[in-house]
Amino acid sequence: MNYRHAYHAGNFADVIKHVILTALLTAMSQKKTPFCYIDTHAGPGCYDLFSALSSKTKEYEGGIEKIIRQDKPPPLVKRYLSAVHTINNQLTHSRFSSLRYYPGSPLIAQSLLRPTDRLVACELHPEEYRQLRSLFLNNKLAAVHHMDGFLGLKAFLPPAERRGVILIDPPYEDPDEFTRLARTLPLALKRFETGIYAIWYPLKEKASVQRFYQSLSQHVLPSILAIELTLFPDLPHHLNGCGLAVINPPWQFEQSLNDVLPWLWNALTINHQGGFKAFLLK
Repeated sequence: MNYRHAYHAGNFADVIKHVILTALLTAMSQKKTPFCYIDTHAGPGCYDLFSALSSKTKEYEGGIEKIIRQDKPPPLVKRYLSAVHTINNQLTHSRFSSLRYYPGSPLIAQSLLRPTDRLVACELHPEEYRQLRSLFLNNKLAAVHHMDGFLGLKAFLPPAERRGVILIDPPYEDPDEFTRLARTLPLALKRFETGIYAIWYPLKEKASVQRFYQSLSQHVLPSILAIELTLFPDLPHHLNGCGLAVINPPWQFEQSLNDVLPWLWNALTINHQGGFKAFLLK
């Protein structure tokens, strides 16, 4: 609960996570029936990149700042950037630059949901919960809860809509986070088998990630699409990249990423290191 994402707001991992989230919510909107978006580790919802925490690391310079400078982004990236520009238009005064605020996943999702859809966000950190609650205070289609997101999976599944996207993005402070994920997901799927689950994870140590993949393959019955993008070779104890495991990916979802992943990697890569791939675990 000591983790503060403001140090990393808008970095390359945020960009990857939020573009994939945009792709998932766009796919869900192709059907007229409403759906529920559940964010298990929502954070404060919005980050001031000029704050002391973000200014200390300036990780956004290797993420969203690079993306904004690119020409001809794919349509999905344009939709993601629209959410970033919208929040800056709402909050940035003329004396500031065009990029001061970075929206977290709840605001990204809010910009993509329809009036018939619903948002549920969980946040355990007291200060970040208060910030998140204030953002959605007058939004009747959003519910913000001060609670452990893993417990939220038990509390809010299945959603009344019977359609849903669940983003699981823990801080990975606990070295056993992968184990907790592997233990929690089968229980969540028992409650909501047809839900689309997107699990973000860091790519640091290959062994931990491979064990996570094996556990998912053994204990999760639906299909799983793994999406990885790295900026560095396998440096030990270093954030080389990140991934998302998407359980129950929408129809033709993998094909929708064919243009997006190479574009993102070309925009974010440092000296053409790293790479990208999407593959089925089962």
